[in-house]
Amino acid sequence: MATGRERIMKERVIDIATRDGAMETFITHPEQGGPSPAVVVYMDVWGIREELYDVARRIATVGYYAMVPDFYYRQGRIRHEFRDRNNRMISLHSLSEADQKRVTDPLTKLPNHLVVDDTNSLIAFAGQDPQVRSGGMGSIGFCMGGRHVMCVAAAFPEHFVASAGLHPTSLISDRKSSPHKDVSKMRGEVYCGFAETDPYAPLSMVAELAALFKASPAKYHHEIHKGAVHGYALPDRDIYDKRAANRDWELIFAMYRRQIPPG
Repeated sequence: MATGRERIMKERVIDIATRDGAMETFITHPEQGGPSPAVVVYMDVWGIREELYDVARRIATVGYYAMVPDFYYRQGRIRHEFRDRNNRMISLHSLSEADQKRVTDPLTKLPNHLVVDDTNSLIAFAGQDPQVRSGGMGSIGFCMGGRHVMCVAAAFPEHFVASAGLHPTSLISDRKSSPHKDVSKMRGEVYCGFAETDPYAPLSMVAELAALFKASPAKYHHEIHKGAVHGYALPDRDIYDKRAANRDWELIFAMYRRQIPPG
């Protein structure tokens, strides 16, 4: 029997209906104390896996309804994991060119607008689950997922009021759907954690993004983690930076408590 503040978690994998088919989604939330605010975990280029399920479990244990959707579902059931002798996931830059292409090809077929469309389906599903508390939602995204977090924050400002992107990619680009163009549409709070060394988010871009957010209604804050490199926030990675990741979690959970207090 659970006592005090101990939480017993419930989890399941379901298919959520979208305009383009069935999207496999991992869901976890506390057994007691609900309903809870929903938080969507946006996957990185590698796709969904147990590592991201553990991220969702970490979020759920403090009182949230966490969802990990497979945005690659239109392309089949894509799963990528390459491991070193210590059983850690090998970072993209350390793979052969052929394996790099294998990992990144699905990304080229996932434009931002499809993730926004799928998120609309997630919002509709969450709105019908009695375990989800109505009102604001949260998000967290890694790598490309950090970009998607920004896109959905702009597309659904009435829902996403606590948005976090960790080592996000291509936040400022020449693309029509580049999220930096829509910072004025965002609400609530937005947090980004950046690596000191990251070819996908150079420090000049970090500074430019901060300047753009000064004109946004959303409260924006970020951290640059000294010594960290792209991909630092995921614990199963060969370049995991525990100190930087723990600092991110400290700031993210504080933001969640302000904007979407847990159940």
